[in-house]
Amino acid sequence: MTVSVQGTGMTRFGRHLDRSPRDLVEEAVAAALDDAGLEPGDVDAVVVGNAVDGLMTGQESVRGQVVLRGTGIRGVPIVNTENACASGAVAAHLAWQSVVAGLYRRVLVVGYEKLVHPDREKAFRAFDASMDLAEMHALHPSPPTDRTIFMDHYADRSDLDELLLAEIAAKNHTHGALNPLAQYRTPLDAAEVLASRPIVGPLRLRMCAPMGDGAAAVVLSSDDGPVRILASAMTSGRGDDAALPTAVSRAAAAAYDRAALGPDDLDLVELHDATAVGELELYAQLQLCAPGSEESLVEGGTTRLGGARPVNTSGGLLARGHPIGATGVAQLVELHTQLTGRGGARQVDGARTALAQNLGGIVGTDVACAVVHVLSGEGF
Repeated sequence: MTVSVQGTGMTRFGRHLDRSPRDLVEEAVAAALDDAGLEPGDVDAVVVGNAVDGLMTGQESVRGQVVLRGTGIRGVPIVNTENACASGAVAAHLAWQSVVAGLYRRVLVVGYEKLVHPDREKAFRAFDASMDLAEMHALHPSPPTDRTIFMDHYADRSDLDELLLAEIAAKNHTHGALNPLAQYRTPLDAAEVLASRPIVGPLRLRMCAPMGDGAAAVVLSSDDGPVRILASAMTSGRGDDAALPTAVSRAAAAAYDRAALGPDDLDLVELHDATAVGELELYAQLQLCAPGSEESLVEGGTTRLGGARPVNTSGGLLARGHPIGATGVAQLVELHTQLTGRGGARQVDGARTALAQNLGGIVGTDVACAVVHVLSGEGF
């Protein structure tokens, strides 16, 4: 069965100290329903992705039912998903499955997170809970108070060229400056990225995704629409042997196979750039280049707007922001925006086929969860 993205909506990502999770979700849901031309009563089911609301606000167990109370959506099945930074993409994957199976005609997908808190260390430790804590404490008996341990994981590549990482970060910040919903909207060049505060290893502040709040929503439907989901694939990390294919590479291979296309068919990609190191490592895992040739993608301008295959036209996690549970859904919002020709100054000309990749957590030698979606539009 064909699954279309009927409508999308999201808040601006950023610091929303005066707004509750419920308030953010209501804005995103209202925008998605309006974009789809639907009323709350037209929704048959909802899947809600959130990672750390229990740790940040104390709200557990029925998070989706709570944040949706003011949307007018009542009485339908509401499923809550929690899978680290991939929570939103997992929600979309489950919604896609339910439409493909013919269980529901229209399923709303919501991703949200509130991370900004007066006690920044509270948010850092919430991030860290996306790891095997026994393993983490064995490796890091005294976690740093000024960052999440995830940064140390990404920084464990002292061989990387800082200028190359700065070029990746500068690209995403330049793209984000064109996105009115991005957390950071200031274009940066590589020198400005390198001048930002050191974090750990080769990482500088502007090479790392910021803390932020936000919500995003999409409506998936069995009705015909201008944007279709050709494939959705989810894997878990084995975490036992770094020589084996990663969760991301396995999810990408499965998605390409289901969509009956390959990386050369893609017009744009939204990937999980939690840091500039993360983006660099994902190029080969998504088959955008051969292992070892990542540098050529960056230096050749392939991944920039105007290049052959732009990556993170939204600004990515580095500039659009990373309110954990909202990220995977926000990626779908960006692809829908591009595939319907509504990208404005960041529009990819003639975009017809796109990929979104979201990951979450760390277990041993691999990420804990990976999700890849492939979308197709009719052109514009």
